[in-house]
Amino acid sequence: MDLKALIFDVDGTLAETEEVHRQAFNETFAARGIDWNWSKEDYRTLLRTTGGKERMAKHRENVGYGPNDSEIAELHKAKTKRYVEIIASGQVDLLPGVADLIERAQAAGLRIAIATTTTRANVDALIAATFRRPPDAIFEVIAAGDEVAKKKPAPDVYLLALKSLDLPPEACIAFEDSRAGLASAKAAGLRVVLTPSEYTRGDDFSAADWLIPDLTAAATKEIPELP
Repeated sequence: MDLKALIFDVDGTLAETEEVHRQAFNETFAARGIDWNWSKEDYRTLLRTTGGKERMAKHRENVGYGPNDSEIAELHKAKTKRYVEIIASGQVDLLPGVADLIERAQAAGLRIAIATTTTRANVDALIAATFRRPPDAIFEVIAAGDEVAKKKPAPDVYLLALKSLDLPPEACIAFEDSRAGLASAKAAGLRVVLTPSEYTRGDDFSAADWLIPDLTAAATKEIPELP
């Protein structure tokens, strides 16, 4: 079947945002007087749990103390607000090749979508700050983690994106940076281009259809389906 659409993860795939997430978490903990501070190694481990609220609950389980579920939900709202503020300040750029690939894909008539575990507010902030255009002007479909029952590695968010595009998985390619994202996309029946990010380098990505360092023009030669 001919290629009809590209579906992108966000964090670690469109931009290297995980450090901003970690900063926003730690600043939120400090502002609320919570004795948590996640190091890079802490966060690398916690990223195996998808979703910010779920990540905080996992850390609470690991250390044996911390806010209850209701407090975690409020913390997550505050953390999202801080993340959006940091992103809006212009500290993060798109990863190599992302803008060029999307531009060439659109010129070739391909549809562009997002399937992410993060919230829609985080997506909107990143797209506005990096592309300097409204998200809906670039991405026909944005399927976010707060719209599905189960987050990655469950296939729910990719199935939502496919349903919204009204396309079968065979007509699409997914772009991911993590094992959870890879598992999610493959469970939805998609072929996957895997570009490791700062926090996922060295992981086992043998299930990916293509494993490349980034999305620059040279790398697309390895993926003949791309424009």
